[in-house]
Amino acid sequence: LEGVAEPSWCCKLTERDSVCVCGEREREREREREREGKREQASVLRKGSEVITSFYGNMADAAKVAPPQPAKPEKGAEFGYVGIDAILEQMRRKAMKQGFELNIMVVGQSGLGKSTLINTLFKSKVSRRSVMSSDEERIPQTIEIKSISHDIEEKGVRMKLTVIDTPGFGDQINNENCWQPIMKFINEQYEQYLQEEINISRKKRIPDTRVHCCIYFIPPTGHCLRPIDIEFMRHLSKVVNIVPVIAKADTLTLEERDFFKKKIREDLRANEIEVYPQKEFDEDAEDRLINDKIRDMIPFAVVGSDQEYQVNGKRLLGRKTRWGTVEVENTAHCEFAYLRDLLIRTHMQNLKDITSSIHYEVYRVRRLNENNTQSNGQPNGHSNGVPAHEVLSHEM
Repeated sequence: LEGVAEPSWCCKLTERDSVCVCGEREREREREREREGKREQASVLRKGSEVITSFYGNMADAAKVAPPQPAKPEKGAEFGYVGIDAILEQMRRKAMKQGFELNIMVVGQSGLGKSTLINTLFKSKVSRRSVMSSDEERIPQTIEIKSISHDIEEKGVRMKLTVIDTPGFGDQINNENCWQPIMKFINEQYEQYLQEEINISRKKRIPDTRVHCCIYFIPPTGHCLRPIDIEFMRHLSKVVNIVPVIAKADTLTLEERDFFKKKIREDLRANEIEVYPQKEFDEDAEDRLINDKIRDMIPFAVVGSDQEYQVNGKRLLGRKTRWGTVEVENTAHCEFAYLRDLLIRTHMQNLKDITSSIHYEVYRVRRLNENNTQSNGQPNGHSNGVPAHEVLSHEM
């Protein structure tokens, strides 16, 4: 027909099989598109790693449970990266679930600010005196051991804090052997832990009541250590970590404080008293360098206060006087900040490790040797009706 364009060559019938070449090509293109779609789908599954049949079942199950994402290595280390460093994160998560324990004992005469210092350390009313009634506030006739526990939490980290107080220590006319009840208490905690350990069916996690640190309060006399101070630290330093502090250091001038600290260090060396951190337990040169600086500051001259004041527009803990405010956390005023860092921020775990691997281990070995001696028919010695393992210090 005139005016009608001639059909293209692809729409003509071939002479051999009379099949439309245009339709055949269209079907071929459709099959090619299907194959391309399947290839793209398989590529997405491989790249995402979100559907792996061998670990997560079929595709329906994988849609319900998303697999954990693998740790990403640092740039430049993809080829040789294994992932060993992930153990640190695993340990952190486990520790966060279990929580931590810290047992602190405070020893010193009445009126030296033991309760106030503990409250200042943790910025909470955690001392025994803070939670007892006013009727119970009296000087006992004998040394009493009283403890109180708190569950405290900071930034998701939970810790069970136990504060052990020793009211009556050094307050009697005759203070001979006043260290023995404290020694007995510390050994009882070791014995309790030992009995839990040797049980056939013991607990998955043994409650730790062992004393990790003993803060010993020295009166601010400005002269030297008293016989009761030397006697206590000489016996107790063998069974517990002792951290001596000069209480109420704001009653001394800077010159008196420096002289008193120097004199105390001389008395400790003369009587062979090893306070924390002990030189023999330094693990390497780095630890020795850090601990030498701490040993040069011992005993810490501290001031405690749970009263807040405004100084230069800032809220801080301190003691207000007519001539100014003693700032507790100001290292130019006192050494409380150094004590807090030692006990909580830098050496808390080390205090617990030395208690477990040194002090408790010495006690455990000696007690097991005593049991072996008893089983061989030799009697165990007693002193004044008190078993020797509860009174004697851990001398090898």
